[in-house]
Amino acid sequence: MNPIRKKSIENNLEKIANSEGITPDEVRNEIALAISYALKSDDPKVQNFWKNIPCEGESPTVDEAINYLASQLANEPK
Repeated sequence: MNPIRKKSIENNLEKIANSEGITPDEVRNEIALAISYALKSDDPKVQNFWKNIPCEGESPTVDEAINYLASQLANEPK
């Protein structure tokens, strides 16, 4: 992943943590938990969505998921 994108993700996780009164690691853990639950969904649409996220391992990391979602949002027609 591009170092600038990685730094942007870290900065945004820190902003979320500050606004919620928790640590960036806690934000990261909550996102990881949400990803874990989503990957266990029986819904074929949900499964297909997660299969389309490029990742180096068996499932996307928090950074990979955020990077993918951010790029998808940036490419949406306005």
